[in-house]
Amino acid sequence: MGDGGPVELATVEAFLDAFAVMDFDTALALLAQDVEYTNVPIGTVRGHAGVRQVLEPFFAPIHENEFVHLRQAATGPVVFVERLDRHRLDHGWRELPVNSVFEVHDGVITVWRDYFDLATAAKIHDPDAS
Repeated sequence: MGDGGPVELATVEAFLDAFAVMDFDTALALLAQDVEYTNVPIGTVRGHAGVRQVLEPFFAPIHENEFVHLRQAATGPVVFVERLDRHRLDHGWRELPVNSVFEVHDGVITVWRDYFDLATAAKIHDPDAS
């Protein structure tokens, strides 16, 4: 870990834990009201409504998630997390490597950026993809 505080890391970990079990209300409570969320290959939304608009449809057909944290580091308010997002759907488990950058201020996430391969993400919901 870097020299970021335990509060920033704990906030991000609690956020990702809530999203893993699809508890959107708990997850959103850890985001600032005017959070800037960027799916780097897709675009940026702002605020809780924008985050819900992007993520709820993606997670709707998913039965179970496992977010495996491979590496994380923090410096000041910035937290980096390399993870493997595993999603179980009707057609089995799909995996998406993701790198995230968060900024945490006053106990809430103000900036969240996810970096991933769009073609790999598109296969998650495709029952014929391998």
